[in-house]
Amino acid sequence: MKSMLDRRGFLAAVGGAAACVAGGVRAQQGTDPSVSRTEILLGQSAVLSGQLGDAALAVQAGARLVIDDANANGGVAGRALRLVSLDDELNPEKALANYRSLVLEQKVLACVCGTGAAPTMAGAGVLRENGVPLIGASAVTDSVRDKTRGVAYYVRASSLRELEALVQHLTTLGMSRIAFIHLATAGGEEIKAQMQQVLAAQKLQLHASAGVGPDGAGAQQAAQLLATSQPQAVVLFMSGAAAGAVMKATWQLGAAPTFYGMSIVSGETAARMLGAQFRGLAVAQVTPYPWDGADPDAIRFRRLAQAANVPVNYHSYEGYLAGRVTVDALQRTGRELTRERLHASLRGMKTRVAGMDIDFTNNHHTGSRFVELVQVRPDGRYVR
Repeated sequence: MKSMLDRRGFLAAVGGAAACVAGGVRAQQGTDPSVSRTEILLGQSAVLSGQLGDAALAVQAGARLVIDDANANGGVAGRALRLVSLDDELNPEKALANYRSLVLEQKVLACVCGTGAAPTMAGAGVLRENGVPLIGASAVTDSVRDKTRGVAYYVRASSLRELEALVQHLTTLGMSRIAFIHLATAGGEEIKAQMQQVLAAQKLQLHASAGVGPDGAGAQQAAQLLATSQPQAVVLFMSGAAAGAVMKATWQLGAAPTFYGMSIVSGETAARMLGAQFRGLAVAQVTPYPWDGADPDAIRFRRLAQAANVPVNYHSYEGYLAGRVTVDALQRTGRELTRERLHASLRGMKTRVAGMDIDFTNNHHTGSRFVELVQVRPDGRYVR
């Protein structure tokens, strides 16, 4: 009997010692399963297929440049970063399933570079309930940004800020007859309301407006409206292909307003579509100029992009900057990486990247106010 008791005592002691060792390992690893001794797991749900997937894939490629560069230099606190990306096809139901998989099954520490207002809203509940931050999502309307406060941290300026910069530029040039052609979606209607708000602050009214489908349906009708109303300037909120269709149809009707695109407009796509018929387009960009020859961040981005065969454009640079913010926040958090501590690091972040100020302090969910206007050349290149 004494021998059996001694054996049980020995096993209990061994078990207790093992538990202490395991506890020590967990303390080194951090309390989140997404963080091990060697790895930090990040997640992404975005539209990665179809025509709309090209931009999101470019954003992802830019973010991976930062991740690969960090890993090549020892990772973060000695841990390698790994990004798990899932395609949601811009479908809210698929986005919800993806975020559930990333958060509840794969147990990522944070999510990065999501796309779209509806997919972001669909995943916000899962992210909030489990304390997972979302960093650097794009194409998210301001109303959804407000609803995801405390969950998401947006690196690009808001659409309201973008419109304010555009209207200020136009009124400085003496333009008052300003038209707005937008996506015929709920998001497009929200941006239109913001445009009316910004114009009202300048004691102006919207001269004309029309909605166009994501596939360009209604472009001819919008062009007819512009030809009839004769605005001085037209602000576009739509894809590059739809914008090109509106511009082409307007010029064919003999009207010649000045066209301005919000950052959603791909100048490259519009120029490629119009070819020799292209007459000029200015685009408001919320990401600094990636071809800057003096900025160290832009120079480093281009060097990494060239080595990885990643195209240099605004989309890939946006992903790169979102990646920089993510890695910076992880480094600020230290070795004891948890979702809660990462949130705290983000809420306290005030920094400057590529000449762009990022400030999430004072409960700011949108960290940047950066907007600048660039011209699109006939070959699709951007020039300041």
